[in-house]
Amino acid sequence: MPAETHVEGSPIGRPEILTLVKERLADILEIDVTEVGEGDSFADDLDADSLALIELVEAIEEELSERTVGFRFEDEDLEDLRTVRDAVDYVVSRLG
Repeated sequence: MPAETHVEGSPIGRPEILTLVKERLADILEIDVTEVGEGDSFADDLDADSLALIELVEAIEEELSERTVGFRFEDEDLEDLRTVRDAVDYVVSRLG
């Protein structure tokens, strides 16, 4: 019997992941969620430093660990996450 990879719950869609990323990022940066756009660059548009990105990754991992067993960002992939869209696309691809 294969190992269990999913926890009970409905599948997470891209819109829900986008909302999750925007809300967590807004909390970390102490800005209104409406100021976070999908195409925004973490560094250039949102002034997010590397610590803020680490906090974002940890928050997403924590949130998704309740829904998907063992969800993690791979360390070597973090440097490729430059925009909100990159982070959303990464999570979608890892969950898919």
